Amino acid sequence: MTIIVGDIMLNQWKKLLKKVFHKPSNTQGTGADRGQDIPVSADLAQNVACLRSVFDRCSDIIVREFDVGPGISLRAAIIYVDGLVNKKMLSDDLVKTLMYEAGKLKEKASGKNAADFFSEKLIAFTEVKHQRSMNDLVDSVLTGETILLVDGINSGFALSAQDWVQRGLQEPDTETVVKGPREGFNENLQTNIMLIRRRIKSSGLKFETVKIGEYTKTAVSICYLEGVVNPKTVGEVKKRLEGIKVDGILESGYIEELIEDAPLSLFPTVQSSERPDKVAGGLLEGQVAIMVDTTPFMLLVPVTFPQLLQASEDYYLRWPFASFIRGIRFVTLNIALLLPPLYIAVTTYHQEMLPTPLLISIAAAREGVPFPAFVEALIMETTFEVLREAGVRLPRNIGQAVSIVGALVIGQSAVTAGLVSPAMVIVVALTAIASFTLPSYSGAFALRVLRFPLMALAAGLGLFGIMVGLLAVLIHLSSLRSFGMSYLQPLTPTVWRDFKDMFLRLPWWMMDTRPKLMGKMNTVREEPGQKPKAPKRVRRTMK
Repeated sequence: MTIIVGDIMLNQWKKLLKKVFHKPSNTQGTGADRGQDIPVSADLAQNVACLRSVFDRCSDIIVREFDVGPGISLRAAIIYVDGLVNKKMLSDDLVKTLMYEAGKLKEKASGKNAADFFSEKLIAFTEVKHQRSMNDLVDSVLTGETILLVDGINSGFALSAQDWVQRGLQEPDTETVVKGPREGFNENLQTNIMLIRRRIKSSGLKFETVKIGEYTKTAVSICYLEGVVNPKTVGEVKKRLEGIKVDGILESGYIEELIEDAPLSLFPTVQSSERPDKVAGGLLEGQVAIMVDTTPFMLLVPVTFPQLLQASEDYYLRWPFASFIRGIRFVTLNIALLLPPLYIAVTTYHQEMLPTPLLISIAAAREGVPFPAFVEALIMETTFEVLREAGVRLPRNIGQAVSIVGALVIGQSAVTAGLVSPAMVIVVALTAIASFTLPSYSGAFALRVLRFPLMALAAGLGLFGIMVGLLAVLIHLSSLRSFGMSYLQPLTPTVWRDFKDMFLRLPWWMMDTRPKLMGKMNTVREEPGQKPKAPKRVRRTMK
């Protein structure tokens, strides 16, 4: 009987797993069925009827028909999305012009050059595109452009009159600096491109834009500095973006997960940033930026693990201070990852490593605690992660207060109740503070997750378990690649000249070369002899 029940449950689990991991058929497609592409007709009524049927039950799509020129039997229509265009521009520069100044069309309205005459003489817009298919017209309307259709012309005019409400340029909340630019990206791709162009005024700065997403058709721009970047990296980025076939892209995180080298790894192989100066600095080193419309977070590839510990401010402070702060980050990296596991291992297996007074103090503090050190640390770490998440999700005005007060109250209450020891509260607090010093949120998140398996290894095997876990992490990091580049460069492969910007940040007059594998097309960053020198003292002579 038990065997029969087991077989039934096994079959049910197989069916469930088959449903979960079932791959859909490619014949169903990944997005909207666009249908057969219809060419634009010379009959205005037919074109308008086709567009009305496509945008049926779309109350934000405006179709405006009018007569062109006084005394001329010529009809025209404009189609646009309400809220995405500048209505005043359309009224003053397009509709009024065509309605009151189109008398010149009496002889050329029906000729073969009517379309050229319209675009050259009557349409006062800086950007005019000729569209000859209905699908192109639909795409233009949905991206915020205005479509002009004229009776007798078998093409449409896509006019650039986009104008919508957008967030202003503000200082990034996730990458604050004491000294440095205060501008941050916003959700407008053209504004973000402008912020990069302001910083790198070179004809070698290239932007190649593609549309990704069957429904969203999100604009994704590939940005790189020609002559500096490795062409193979640019080709690989284009290849991976072209392979994305999804229904929509709403944020750069979609792109990040679909192009990264190691999707199952905790460590990010794609770096994100909302600082224009950081992205510009990456371009100057030979990285490729992937800029996504509707999000302020841009992606940088390739990326190495040491870059996750570098902040923009490191390059704006004088090099002794920047090197000191960067050294502190490497120390806090080890604290954030290893302090709770070391505490568990030492207090559980290696008490002889502690001085006798300290050991007596810890033992006295833990007297009456009903849990072993591992369970105690697990409870406190989980509680702190919950408080951190609650502080992020709550409104900004009360989020920080709730997280701080919650940590104090819960910590003090837990110690008073005898559930945890005061030493464990101190260890968890130091670990949390150390994790806040890491500039990369995704990199710090990986360390936060890795801390839990290391704590389990420390509880089971002591210091030996911690060493096994660290070796496994090191082997994993050594095997990672980011768009063909080693994740631990310049440690492996060892590139000695790149150590000038790793553990320490040497003066700018010593950083005369770019990273070897990133900027291999142009390794020279500055001319030699840039070290400043004090002027010679001029002796005054008595006359």
